[in-house]
Amino acid sequence: MLNAAALLLALLCAANAAAADDLADKLRDDSELSQSTAKSLSRLMPVRFYSLLESNAIANSTLSLRSCTIFVPTNEAFQRYKSKTAHVLYHISTEAFTQKQLPNTVSSDMAGNPPLYITKNSNGDIFVNNARIIPSLSVETNSNGKRQIMHIIDEVLEPLTVKAGHSETPNNPNAFKFLSNAEEYNVDKIGVRTYRNQVSLAKKESIFNAAGQHTFLVPVDEGFKLAARSSLVDAKVIDGHVIPNTVIFTAAAQHDDPKTSAAFEDLLKVTVSFFKQKNGKMYVKSNTIAGDAKHREGVVLAEIVKANIPVSNGVVHLIHRPLMIIDTTVTQFLQVCGENAENGALRKFYEVIMDNGGAVLDDINNLSEVTILAPSNEAWNSSNINNVLRDRNKMRQILNMHIIKDRLNVDKIRQKNANLIAQVPTVNNNTFLYFNVRGEGSETVITVEGGGVNATVIQADVAQTNGFVHIIDHVLGVPYTTVLGKLESDPMMSDTYKMGKFSHFNDQLNNTQRRFTYFVPRDKGWQKTELDYPSAHKKLFMVDFAYHSKSILERHLAISDKEYTMKDLVKLSHESGSVVLPTFRDSLSIRVEEEAGHLHDEYASHEWTGYVIIWNYKKINVYRPDVECTNGIIHVIDYPLLEEKDVVVAGGSYLPESSICIILANLIMITVAKFLN
Repeated sequence: MLNAAALLLALLCAANAAAADDLADKLRDDSELSQSTAKSLSRLMPVRFYSLLESNAIANSTLSLRSCTIFVPTNEAFQRYKSKTAHVLYHISTEAFTQKQLPNTVSSDMAGNPPLYITKNSNGDIFVNNARIIPSLSVETNSNGKRQIMHIIDEVLEPLTVKAGHSETPNNPNAFKFLSNAEEYNVDKIGVRTYRNQVSLAKKESIFNAAGQHTFLVPVDEGFKLAARSSLVDAKVIDGHVIPNTVIFTAAAQHDDPKTSAAFEDLLKVTVSFFKQKNGKMYVKSNTIAGDAKHREGVVLAEIVKANIPVSNGVVHLIHRPLMIIDTTVTQFLQVCGENAENGALRKFYEVIMDNGGAVLDDINNLSEVTILAPSNEAWNSSNINNVLRDRNKMRQILNMHIIKDRLNVDKIRQKNANLIAQVPTVNNNTFLYFNVRGEGSETVITVEGGGVNATVIQADVAQTNGFVHIIDHVLGVPYTTVLGKLESDPMMSDTYKMGKFSHFNDQLNNTQRRFTYFVPRDKGWQKTELDYPSAHKKLFMVDFAYHSKSILERHLAISDKEYTMKDLVKLSHESGSVVLPTFRDSLSIRVEEEAGHLHDEYASHEWTGYVIIWNYKKINVYRPDVECTNGIIHVIDYPLLEEKDVVVAGGSYLPESSICIILANLIMITVAKFLN
């Protein structure tokens, strides 16, 4: 405790013993800085920052004579800090602010008084530029009328500084002055000459000179390798690279929270948002919600190559390519993500394609209109996928499952989803993807199922000249969940899942020691039974009739030492006339046939040879065959294996009105007979 107080004494008041004693007393008395906290506080007080304070005359003078706020980076922050120089005065303001009192901007004590930007996120975290204030470790002292406050932060504050030999360059530039003299500032060896020329040609200097607090996204020269790209940077595109009246540093940025850009008007509407991959790479994206003749609708992604450059009117982020401009094919986009970026957003997807011979990329290139469901880098980390990667034929089928011969953006998926869960054919023969869209606007969640795998779209509508790319969080066609997990996560099977849950039928479906073949009625199938058997349907979803619900579900579940694909069942049907499958209590006798025709809903546009189950003289279409799971297979059917007599009163916990009336009538007759006798 004494060491902590002594270190804090030296840190805050190197020339003022009285103030230091007050702060030491504060440490001892404050319940939030008790023994364990005090120990961590001493650990957080870096010797390096103290040495900066000690060796800086202006800092010493401020701490001796003036009120101030000081932002102190932790030891860990200094270990991560790559620059050789840390600017102590950039961490000091000559006004005292508690966490609650901090305004949107604070003038630092550095030459030129460059501002520090204070932002708060939805979690209540407070950031100084890109550094988060650790809320429990702030300390305040007041001696001789000088109020001094210390906030511990998790990152060293880095100002924009001028390179040696450029003494005439302004020390606290606005965004335009930075853009005009970028080569003279310490921002690595990154050029912005091409974009600067386009700003000049479009006469858009004013947007970079604008007073206030804004976020500027500046494409670097590397992003203009395509010869014609620079000519596409017009005034509207430049507006789309500015978020007005909002300062966004990357650590404080809310994931995928769209902000209105300066290109947001009646005929053109562009939003900008930030997101971070699990590998730490930070991206920014533009979404042209409403386009015009020169600016297509869709999303453009750009990696941030140099983030968080503070300027006097906001913050600048350097990005690897311009936003809004859609000038590459899907194939070129995949190549850029795979070849030219060590941590590209789709690097592993591209590597798998090339490891498989690259023919899939050629097929994509030959399509005039295409949509790719591209698994993220993290999606390929599953152990189940490693086994499949060795099988080229299987891997080719899986890759083809991610390709659609159509331009399919979210709006089109939503239209298809208006009356049912949208189903879309892939280039893999007779394989469909099933989309589901929930929510609106920024709350929209899109899921897609293919080959038994449910994936969530984590980045939609990445637009290219000949189609779209949607980034998803799982590889389709490689099962990673049990039959129960599939039921629980698939929106098409929610009614079957609910029925199995309250009847405790689902309890067995996680068993990986057994192999299940489960004929699962989709929700629309159960809805049809409500029209055909209204009384029976109602009882099926009542807890009082759980016994009946469980018995009916047992009829749909075959339990064996192997699962049965639709092709297996067709073959067995042809050999024996029917197939008898073992169930929990009895057996299920069905016949399975292939039929050509329009077996899906009236909204479907694709005809193919599908499967039909014949049970008790009923023909039931198989809506989704062969949904693979880790412990079996699911066949989604259009109608349950159900008859009205399956739900009877006996065994229920209540009696219908007709039965009650009969019982009452009998009681009355018995009473009258006794009275007459």
